[in-house]
Amino acid sequence: MVQADAEFSKYEQDLRKGVLVLAVLAELRTTRYGYSLRQALIERGMPIEEGTLYPLLRRLETQGLLESQWQVDGGPPRRYYSLSDRGAEMCRNLSSSWASLAAVMDRLLEGEPE
Repeated sequence: MVQADAEFSKYEQDLRKGVLVLAVLAELRTTRYGYSLRQALIERGMPIEEGTLYPLLRRLETQGLLESQWQVDGGPPRRYYSLSDRGAEMCRNLSSSWASLAAVMDRLLEGEPE
């Protein structure tokens, strides 16, 4: 049973990796700093570790999909992230692709025993 649980966890992790970029882009339609982004994802059912999120944010910024700026609002400095124009376009395109994929998977899974 332990081996089956570990195997399931690996496959589930692979599924989640495939949608993390879209999840992050979708949440960054509203400007957020890293911690607030992580909390928003958790609240929506997409938990993500800090060690996964922050490297992903840096990579997406390097790729030109995100923009960031430091802000100090009476507290500690925070780096706020938002979608660049290219990131907004990518978010729209990936969302469309996701909707198509989800529809295909729904059709494929319809025959699955309950």
